[in-house]
Amino acid sequence: MKFLVAIALIWHIGLAGDLVLGEQPDAADREVQSDVPHGKVTSGVFDQSQIFPGTTRDYRVYMPAQYDAKKPASLMVFMDGINYAKENGAFRVPVVFDNLIAKGEMPVTVAVFVNPGTINATKPGARNRSNRSFEYDSLSDHYANFLVNEFLPVALEGLEVSDDPQHRAVCGISSGGICAWTVAWEKPDQFGKVLSNIGSFTNIRGGWAYPGLIRKTKDNPKPIKVYLQDGKDDLNNLHGNWPLANHDMAAALRFAGYQSKLVFTEGGHSGHHAGIELPSALRWLWDEDAESDQPENPQTKPEWQPAPEAVRRDDVPQGELIKMPEWESKIFKDTIRDWWIYVPAQYNANQPAALMVFQDGQRFGDEQGRWRVPIVFDNLIAQGEMPPTIAVLINPGHDKNRKRVKNKSSNRSLEYDGLGDRYSRFLLEEILPEVERKYNISDDPKMRAIGGSSSGGICAFTAAWERPDSFSKVYSSVGSFTNLRGGNVYPALVRKTEPKPIRVYMADTSGDIDNAFGSWPWANQRMASSLQYMGYDSRFDWAEGYAHNADYGSSRFPDAMRWLWRSEAHTPSIDTQDDLRGDLTLLNLLIPGETWEIVADKLGFADATCTDADGNFYFSDMRAPAIYSVPANNQGERETLAPVAVSGLEFGPDGTLYGCQGAQKRVIAVDTKTGEIRSVADGVAPNDLAVTDDGIILITETRAQQVTRIDPASGETTAVDTGITRPNGIVLSRDGGTLVVSDHGGEFTWTFRVAADASLDAKLPSMTMRLPINPDGEFRFNEPPPYLSASRGDGSAVDKSDRYYVTSAVGIAVFDPTGRLCGVLPSPNPAKPVTSCVLAGPGHEYLYVTNGDTVYRRHLKVKPASRD
Repeated sequence: MKFLVAIALIWHIGLAGDLVLGEQPDAADREVQSDVPHGKVTSGVFDQSQIFPGTTRDYRVYMPAQYDAKKPASLMVFMDGINYAKENGAFRVPVVFDNLIAKGEMPVTVAVFVNPGTINATKPGARNRSNRSFEYDSLSDHYANFLVNEFLPVALEGLEVSDDPQHRAVCGISSGGICAWTVAWEKPDQFGKVLSNIGSFTNIRGGWAYPGLIRKTKDNPKPIKVYLQDGKDDLNNLHGNWPLANHDMAAALRFAGYQSKLVFTEGGHSGHHAGIELPSALRWLWDEDAESDQPENPQTKPEWQPAPEAVRRDDVPQGELIKMPEWESKIFKDTIRDWWIYVPAQYNANQPAALMVFQDGQRFGDEQGRWRVPIVFDNLIAQGEMPPTIAVLINPGHDKNRKRVKNKSSNRSLEYDGLGDRYSRFLLEEILPEVERKYNISDDPKMRAIGGSSSGGICAFTAAWERPDSFSKVYSSVGSFTNLRGGNVYPALVRKTEPKPIRVYMADTSGDIDNAFGSWPWANQRMASSLQYMGYDSRFDWAEGYAHNADYGSSRFPDAMRWLWRSEAHTPSIDTQDDLRGDLTLLNLLIPGETWEIVADKLGFADATCTDADGNFYFSDMRAPAIYSVPANNQGERETLAPVAVSGLEFGPDGTLYGCQGAQKRVIAVDTKTGEIRSVADGVAPNDLAVTDDGIILITETRAQQVTRIDPASGETTAVDTGITRPNGIVLSRDGGTLVVSDHGGEFTWTFRVAADASLDAKLPSMTMRLPINPDGEFRFNEPPPYLSASRGDGSAVDKSDRYYVTSAVGIAVFDPTGRLCGVLPSPNPAKPVTSCVLAGPGHEYLYVTNGDTVYRRHLKVKPASRD
């Protein structure tokens, strides 16, 4: 617990070093003044969007009293507009505009207040669906195009507003805040000013990426002026840490030369303090001479002294540091490297030793350097503060055909900064087998650690992240969790991936690097925050000053080793109090101690999961061929229902079991008592299916890129959608008003509105799938990893809290009802495809998945968490 407290204090210190306190504006600016001319507010409804089809939204337009049609007014657009427009609300924009315009503290400005879209249900009994997150949190030009090309021409009809981007501003709160930034980022020729209140620059839909993107514009920054406001007690939840995200955003804007200001107020994730600050924010935003903030960053570099445990002692047995023959890698072709093995004096060939791998091995092994691993290990092992441990100290690779320059290794960044499993495979397939030929090393991941500094630090984490079955302890000093090669994604990945059995030590300082690839201090704080939120056994040591070097990390190194190798068990501390209504974190879905259990194995190829009202489970073995049923309690033998192969199964409202037989080009009905088969529709190529509560069948036809409607009474078929690359899994929401279709060949899972007759509209790529890394792709510097373009989205399911589950190449993606990713559950067996899923078993609280030749299930806490 003391380490969690320490982390909280570190963040407080970090915030204070970059904090601009909100001003205390004259409260009169937020009050109606009798001697000030009042503008006029009109209302409207917009429902003609083609970019966001099927949406309806309310809007209002404020026209100031000083408006003159002969002089184009300035323009300011507010997302979540009605809240900004309320004269007795938190923001009171019409009142504030009246007062500031009258005093000449901002120009004559027309304000447009627009709400997010709602997809109103057209099927009886279905609920309306908010489109807010998809519109606001997505990183694309869709919303900017919606404003400029569709909405504003209607809302501003009859009004003259400036087309000068420096006279056009955009504003929003929370997701509306990042939306405001995205609009200007995508269309700086239309909007030159941004006001973000408690902006969600987090991983709701990828907003974590903005600091890295902004830094890449340093040589040609976009002409955008930015005011960021956040509450010092803002959220820390499954999507990210809002204060740290806003700090990271502000640091990027300053680095790239944007005119910007970051203000932290009291309070958390609400508009109360943002509204109080609004007059000051508007003054700064519209003031041509306003200055950017320049927070101080104290640079102190204490004199380095070796830790007592890093000094050689005569009474301590010395291990041996053995120089190994130069290694030429097969995985990193044409690279050579030096490496060493440290063997403790206490090594006993009859007892497996612990293992620790160090990147940049020569530096860590140098007894005259900062780290002095052989000395520290000698002392700690002798004192019983860590087990007898063999250390592998390995340098990065160098192209054997290139001459070394200043003793640098040409392949270091590619090996260390790149994401994916290549480096872990290099260790596990090349280096460690060579070590194991000479020494008895434990294969227990709890006895295996990996560490490094800077790029070696992120490399250590990546190796354990990819292979927690081989490395369960990570040491990172001044780790490069930045955009050298996409490592800035890790804080977001950690929060939305099932926690892995990894213990992580991190150290960084306020004087670490801030450059084109990121801010190391903010990146490490975001990483530490994510690990803490997800309940990892983690520790983060922090200091003011220093630089990007080994001084601070090495001074803490012996204590870090004690902590990393301690024997006490970790009890996760889970705190989800910052999850807002509708947030469905994995932490509240997973049940501690519950893991995958086998339902059926030694099959040919399992697919086509479904369930009935009692929770009994059904699936098909495509190669047997057979359709089977398994009791809800998973007890007893599975029963064969019919000797046929199907790729999709689903019960209709009358209890009829329907199946997809693509090879036979038909949809069938199966009598679960007799096994009798009858054809329902012929001449189709179904992959998967869903059945409405009226008995209408909807199928995916993957090769035809089509979703097809089938009337089971007549067998009549109608195409209700075309164009998805490879439509595959299909599931209806619990109320039947939304259809979800996965795409095996693309990066999105799609949503549709379902009408009473099962026709579809309001098609949107609402769910963004996590993509696998292409191991054969090119890992470019200062670019994201080479992701594959196809998620291999497959089977889909829905639970009692309206979460959607979609199987894919990286596991089972879990989405909330609005399409935001809750997280990813790794496949039970990642070596084989996970193809279909369903919630079945007692209470429909078990997630069943088909995974190659095996069916697994896992107990989940699918019911919504109660709120006081």
